[in-house]
Amino acid sequence: MALDCLLVAQGLIRRYGSTPAVNGVDLTILPGERIALLGPNGAGKTTLIRVLATALRPHGGSLQICGIDALRHPARVRASLGLVGHQTYLDPDLTPRENLRFYGRLYGASELETRIAEVVAEVGADPWVDQPTRALSRGMQQRVALARAILHRPRLLLMDEPETGLDASSQERLAELIEQWTNSGGAVIIASHREDWVSHCTDRSLRLSAGRLLAS
Repeated sequence: MALDCLLVAQGLIRRYGSTPAVNGVDLTILPGERIALLGPNGAGKTTLIRVLATALRPHGGSLQICGIDALRHPARVRASLGLVGHQTYLDPDLTPRENLRFYGRLYGASELETRIAEVVAEVGADPWVDQPTRALSRGMQQRVALARAILHRPRLLLMDEPETGLDASSQERLAELIEQWTNSGGAVIIASHREDWVSHCTDRSLRLSAGRLLAS
């Protein structure tokens, strides 16, 4: 694997019963890349994102992240990954700051309070960081989810339809944050069926069909 590759997947396979959801996927990600993962519902996008995030173990193939064998050492590579889904998985009874503090402790983030202040400012959550999360709009909650994903300074962001439920203004803000992230040397994969939105915040598109990755 080239030293500058963040991710190299070869021949990834993931089945549900006898049905392949991911079927022989090869993929290479470099620093600074913004990649759209396209395809209709049922194409395998979410399954592939979960395999790359080490949340699902593949039935075949290999996966290296930042030079580490992710199948043999999944806990080691998770420090290099941030995950944002269409569900935020935030505790609604905690404030955004408290949510970030909880996850920061799980990550073992250093200088946690300083880092929380940094990511809150980065996503523009300062005005409501101490309000109950349940009182926030969908767009505000998604910003907090993004802050959580970058809290531990990962190198690769994996995003599964992060625009779901966001209004046009929030979608535009999310696109700006993605661009800022990759300009600083990170990389991002965004799974979406919204080609109209995802095309303007990525620079390379891949298409899944029945679990197979088609040409860019």
